[in-house]
Amino acid sequence: MQVTLISYTREPLSLIYTAARTCYSAISPSEIIAQKVSPVRMRTLIRKVVNSGHHSVLEHVVFTFGVSGISRACSHQLVRHRIASYSQQSQRYVNPNEDIIIPPSIAKDKLLNREVRDFLYQSSSLYDRLVKKGIPKEDARFVLSNAVATNIVITMNLRELVNACGVRLCNKAQWEIRELFSLMKKSVSKVDKFLGDFLVERCIILGFCPEEDGCGLMPKR
Repeated sequence: MQVTLISYTREPLSLIYTAARTCYSAISPSEIIAQKVSPVRMRTLIRKVVNSGHHSVLEHVVFTFGVSGISRACSHQLVRHRIASYSQQSQRYVNPNEDIIIPPSIAKDKLLNREVRDFLYQSSSLYDRLVKKGIPKEDARFVLSNAVATNIVITMNLRELVNACGVRLCNKAQWEIRELFSLMKKSVSKVDKFLGDFLVERCIILGFCPEEDGCGLMPKR
């Protein structure tokens, strides 16, 4: 799996600070952003506003990620985060990637690992035969597995990224999407550690575990 931060909002602290100040100030946004304010002061206000539950100010900051080497099973979970934009490699126009994603729970069993790989190879081979027989790719793809690797571009505003990380960084989340959001968090932290620190498990934000069957990281409510 590879995650690359393709693009992001420049001077995000200044933008979030301006949005937050605008809500509680009589002066205009242009006057606020023109002021010389230290990063420490910006961070203090942003942290105060976000901790109070005023999260709309985070929506003005956007991150775009290029992701490769995740399974279709993972991408199906990913697009459930609907306040985001996705552009995914098409199975209608592009031949399926030869790479396949095998869960660690299967890979550690040599016999099962070989069985699953044989099955996936047969699926891929059948796909090739269908296409050669003139079956449209959009129909031939019905025999492909969720294990097939895919590429996708993701754009999320910071508020949605906070929400998504809260759910997907949880120890109870599926392993692959947890790894994906861990790498996304790492990419954000490299360009702005302060903002990256907002990307944590939901239980850390709440102060308790909301899951029915928790992992023990935080106490139940």
